Amino acid sequence: MINLTINGKAIQAPEGATILEAARANGIDIPTLCYDKAVEIYGACGLCVVEAEGIPKLLRSCSAKVSEGMVINTESPRVVQSRKIAMELLMSAHDGDCVAPCQLNCPARTDCQGYVGLIANGEYDSAIKLIKNKIPLPASIGRVCPHPCEKACRRKNVEEPINIAQLKAFAADIDLNKESYLPDVMVRTGKTIAIVGGGPAGLTAAYYLNIMGHSVTVYDMMEKMGGMLRYGIPQYRLPKEVLDKEIAIIEKSGVKLVNNVKLGKDFTIQSLKAENDAVIVAVGAWKSSSMRTPGEDLEGVYGGIDFLRAVIQGNPPAIGERVAICGGGNTAMDACRTAVRLGAKEVYVIYRRTRNEMPADALEIDEAEEEGVIYKFLTNPISFNDENGKLKSVTLQIMELGEPDASGRRRPVPVEGKTEEIPLDSVILAIGQKLVQGDVSELKLNDRGNIEADPDFFTTSIDGVFAIGDATNRGASIAIEAIGEADRCAKAVDAYLNGQRLDTRVPYISKRDEATIDYSDREKQARLNPKVLAPDVRNKNFDEVSLGFTEEEAQAEASRCLECGCREYYKCKLLNVAQRYDIDPSRFKGEMPQKYTRDENAFIERNTAKCILCGLCVRSCREVMDIHALGLMGRGFTTEPAPAFALPLDQTKCNNCGLCVQLCPTGALTEKANLKKQVPLDEKTTETFIDINGEKAAVLVSRYNDKILRVIPNDEISRNANLTREQLLAKLQ
Repeated sequence: MINLTINGKAIQAPEGATILEAARANGIDIPTLCYDKAVEIYGACGLCVVEAEGIPKLLRSCSAKVSEGMVINTESPRVVQSRKIAMELLMSAHDGDCVAPCQLNCPARTDCQGYVGLIANGEYDSAIKLIKNKIPLPASIGRVCPHPCEKACRRKNVEEPINIAQLKAFAADIDLNKESYLPDVMVRTGKTIAIVGGGPAGLTAAYYLNIMGHSVTVYDMMEKMGGMLRYGIPQYRLPKEVLDKEIAIIEKSGVKLVNNVKLGKDFTIQSLKAENDAVIVAVGAWKSSSMRTPGEDLEGVYGGIDFLRAVIQGNPPAIGERVAICGGGNTAMDACRTAVRLGAKEVYVIYRRTRNEMPADALEIDEAEEEGVIYKFLTNPISFNDENGKLKSVTLQIMELGEPDASGRRRPVPVEGKTEEIPLDSVILAIGQKLVQGDVSELKLNDRGNIEADPDFFTTSIDGVFAIGDATNRGASIAIEAIGEADRCAKAVDAYLNGQRLDTRVPYISKRDEATIDYSDREKQARLNPKVLAPDVRNKNFDEVSLGFTEEEAQAEASRCLECGCREYYKCKLLNVAQRYDIDPSRFKGEMPQKYTRDENAFIERNTAKCILCGLCVRSCREVMDIHALGLMGRGFTTEPAPAFALPLDQTKCNNCGLCVQLCPTGALTEKANLKKQVPLDEKTTETFIDINGEKAAVLVSRYNDKILRVIPNDEISRNANLTREQLLAKLQ
């Protein structure tokens, strides 16, 4: 045995062992992407380097042998720097998406691709569990979210984005109509947390902190929980019965809910802090923003959220027959469509830009128009006019579009001398909302009048008090933004209660160059939207407009997904090392080799754009299986593992053993998704089941020669792929 020291730890290793083998045998991790004990040492990736005292150059631990008295450092600054450069070089030519763009664009980082794929396969229970990893109110959010995920969906480059939001609602509705999924709750920690505000932010934080084992109480000033989901979203978009069911699940999981209590009246932040280990302030923004237009104080002028709340509480104001809504967002759409349902004969939407610049969801804009709403684009109120103190008309300034502003939209500018007057009975100002500052006077506010909260840790000016949602920093936003904040805040509070500090480092992920993606081979399939009530029916009542997907529709729509994110994400060795170090591949960015995806085999999917030329597939095919189906073709940056003469794999000696897939560290070689469903794949294969130590394993068997092609699951058995079924059973026994 050889005595040596690695990272200050004295160990022994057999004579002739490599440094890598010695380290691994003693629980010391040295990263490598091209090494496997099944094949000869190759040393291609350059990641396994270590520093040895007395030796000037770095050693590749996969090949360097141990020697008596050797002192090794596997994480010295020099070693780390070398690995970072090696990783940056590898990643600079790796053209693949770790995570789908839809997930990256979701403020809550929901695994959209994952649950859409599960819905496509009819696995609804698994879909809702995946959704609830990030969203505890999916049926509600699926109905009201403006779906930023869909704006990033690459399917739009073929025809239209996947209907992700409605698929979320579909899976959630199935869950609500049976024994709903409840997550396992960790052992109670004895820590207590008070949350002020029962909207989407407060309920989300409560849900996840409760799962972590903490005792959580949510306090809310209204008669029911839900915040703006309840009091700001009309019944026809979000039936409150749906919201009630989802809140009941949160309560059933162990969260205590207390209504009709108000901050500043029934308790203070300091009093809650004295009784709890942490406090989260999620009070929302309940005050309508002002337009600062003359006449706003007239009778008949209402704030957007004030109007909607009054209607939802059963006290709608008398708005008359001629109503105008000022604004172009979703609140404006909710207000105008509500006004139609209250019986108004003429309903206008006044917006200073054009339809193209409206921030409201396009479907909402279209459905409002179908219900009779009249749009007054490129107009802006300059005065609300009265008769005896009551609104009688609005004077509009005619606008035109100028240069783009900070938002990227063209700035509206007045057309000199052009105005228009419209007679009105009421006007609704739906241009935004803000915090009621008096409610949170104990906390420091920023120059916008919102709670100043750390963007990473959500801490405030009082130790142990955190703040999230519409009341903080930038102000009011969409519900999914508040939910995403609440999820991250729950982790920050948990770390605080455990005396730790949350790691906010953003891990590296690979993203494809959008300009290089070719969609020409994709078959066009029209986007499916759920059926809706007819306009002349729905504009007379508050019944839910959308009728939802049928199972057949949901699976068909979900099947349109391009599956942009890598299926190997959770076990990708390349990503694991990339996230271990802070790397910047853009330092070596050049023209990306135009490699391409080949889909030419019943079992194996090849994407050479993700290949890092580690050689494991070529070497395992040659050295372990003695088949030689793959080789390194081309030179320089254009090199790729491929069959000779660019033949399809099906025309080589490849027996689909899957060993190359098993060893690939990047996702360049993967099992096709349908292989994992354990169903017959084509005319060449059949499926049987064998019993392995009391557990059934699916075995793919060639119909031509009775050879075992793949055993699922059991990667080690794949190395015996040339055995017949009888030989395999004998070996297993």
